[in-house]
Amino acid sequence: MIVIQKNVKFLAQGLALAAILRIPEHAEEKKGNPAIVCVHPGSSCKEQTAGIYAEKLAELGYVTIVFDASYQGESEGDPRHAEYPSARVEDIRSAVDYLTTLEYVDEHRIGVLGVCAGGGYAVHAAMTERRIQAVAAVSVANIGRGYRENDPIGMLEQVAQQRTAEARGAEPLTNPWIPGSHEEREAAGMNELDIKQAVDYYRTSRGQHPNSPNRLKFTSVDSIIAFDAFHLADSLLTQPLQIIVGSIQGAFGSYHDGHDLYQRAASEHKDLFIVEGASHYDLYDKTEPVKKAVDRLDAFYKKYL
Repeated sequence: MIVIQKNVKFLAQGLALAAILRIPEHAEEKKGNPAIVCVHPGSSCKEQTAGIYAEKLAELGYVTIVFDASYQGESEGDPRHAEYPSARVEDIRSAVDYLTTLEYVDEHRIGVLGVCAGGGYAVHAAMTERRIQAVAAVSVANIGRGYRENDPIGMLEQVAQQRTAEARGAEPLTNPWIPGSHEEREAAGMNELDIKQAVDYYRTSRGQHPNSPNRLKFTSVDSIIAFDAFHLADSLLTQPLQIIVGSIQGAFGSYHDGHDLYQRAASEHKDLFIVEGASHYDLYDKTEPVKKAVDRLDAFYKKYL
């Protein structure tokens, strides 16, 4: 199916977010089209994995929108490279706002899809955003859980010291999310599967993009540590839910988080689909794992949107 692609902007808490809207051919000529908000991982951007899913779903007949998070990529917001979970969740609500202004979108047929941390944010937004009718997460990660597993008190003490330093005039500190190359990774002795594949995806020609510069505003880490993407899922997450994870487990914990979310969700209709032989990052862009995920997502959204 031919897809029309438009670069658009919408407001989220007063910030202009840069987005890519994909419209299946002839969809603008009719009303009642289903639409899906696609949410990128932490450190990522709209042109990477969430954009791949947005494009493939648009080819199947869904209007899709994927955007750079507030403070990141081509979107507005200072401090740059901050990762504020509350803003990430509000970005999703604002994307839904935007979709409801399009006369060819059925406001009662809006879904959300998030990848990695974007999956956690999508889940969290859906708990209180009742305009979202169907929720899906691929390689889902509860970003706060991941940060809390690595000396959170020590890190919070460092954040406190840095905030004081910056209040007194020091330069804002940004750190890399991951090693900048395989050479850096090997020199640091970081040989775990997910780390290796993260570097391969984000820092090589495989998936590298200038809107994803591998920078994290250090003082925003305190907000990440305090965030639980799945908090209240046992009572507030009632929409149909599709979780997709790979069977090959790595340190980032999407296999664990997928099972945790499945157990915690109050959704009457929920499914956990495990892609055998696939890793966390295989589901970002590898042809066969992504095809299996998209086929599952298509069946899910056809049923519930």
